[in-house]
Amino acid sequence: MKNLLGDLLQVETLRNAQITLMDIDPHRLETSQLVATRIAESLRATPSFETTTDRRRALDGADYVIVMIQVAGYKPGTVTDFEVPKRHGLRQTIGDTLGIGGIMRGLRTAPVLVEIAKDMQELCPGALMLQYVNPMAINCLALTRFVPKVRTVGLCHSVQGTAKELATDIGVPIEEIRYRCAGINHMSFYLSFERLLPDGRTEDLYPLIRSVLENDKVPDGNRVRYEVFKHFGYFVTESSEHFAEYVPWFIKRDRPDLIERFNIPLDEYIRRCEEQISKWTQQEKALLQGEALKVCRSHEYASQIIEAELTGKPTVINGNVSNAGLITNLPAAACVEVPCLVDHNGIQPTRIGDLPISLAALMQTNINVQLLTVEALASGRRDHVKQAAMLDPHTAAELSLDEIATLVDELIDAHQGWLPLLD
Repeated sequence: MKNLLGDLLQVETLRNAQITLMDIDPHRLETSQLVATRIAESLRATPSFETTTDRRRALDGADYVIVMIQVAGYKPGTVTDFEVPKRHGLRQTIGDTLGIGGIMRGLRTAPVLVEIAKDMQELCPGALMLQYVNPMAINCLALTRFVPKVRTVGLCHSVQGTAKELATDIGVPIEEIRYRCAGINHMSFYLSFERLLPDGRTEDLYPLIRSVLENDKVPDGNRVRYEVFKHFGYFVTESSEHFAEYVPWFIKRDRPDLIERFNIPLDEYIRRCEEQISKWTQQEKALLQGEALKVCRSHEYASQIIEAELTGKPTVINGNVSNAGLITNLPAAACVEVPCLVDHNGIQPTRIGDLPISLAALMQTNINVQLLTVEALASGRRDHVKQAAMLDPHTAAELSLDEIATLVDELIDAHQGWLPLLD
């Protein structure tokens, strides 16, 4: 919220916007209001703030709805997603996008997003939902399937974030780089990565990326992605700790050498949640003591989208949208992440055509899991959850079919009250 609100209030046409902050936790809402006030003061903006714990009140008449939620929270949600699989010998790094953790997170999150979208259809039918919630693809698939009339786009920062990382790795200023990137969320690949030269020509920068690998200069935290690049020829957008659990090659119970060789941080999301909660608590204390906030424009897409729609000044973002023929060798029903032009006409996705067949095949292994998870929500069938887990690359590499079925039953039982009924 701090980054996105800071971005919005740096847009000239939004400096006096009416902004409603909504949270189900009154204390957290109070802190958010304090943060928002400090941001406005720092930027000398004069927005009108309203706070409420009533979702429908927040949505009534809205033009834009920015959603950042974690259903069931760090506890019990995330802890359950990690601790139960661990008892079965299944280790994870992040567990919020794919894998057994991503499946369970999707089952408890997508229904809430669908209810928000249904409220939007009634209370602000022309509004755009800017959806920042993981598991991104599962959530977007559910929104498209169950509330197709509501405008929505899924937003991530892995494409532009990774581009900056690569710029650092190869020593080229990010301002000189342009790229074309497409795929699915957390598994998009740079189809081209180029430097724009002063005379208008372009220089392919993939040889420089390859030289990082060949000269043994791969950053310690990025060994997984460079290994995938070595074998597939294209660089993936999501971080190494994420990507390690989308494929069957890196996290194996009987291969601790792989964990060490590729520097894979098991249980990373647990550590990260605890660190973020601690930082948030410290920041809250500092703000209550009158400390000002330093606000800088972030690389998040939300403010760019809103500014482009309101002013007509075009921008290009990478958004998560329904495929419908955008990437022709992926299923039409899939959620894909592609370049999108945004202006007063709204969000206009770019048609990519066929991806390299090896990349499409890699993505299909993840799409299978995503589609089956949404099918479980549509059908209420527990066996679809089990089949989603059975087709998950990392889970299937570690556990047998019977072990996966038992694990899913135990996870569903542990999520009592947080999931839809599954028979």
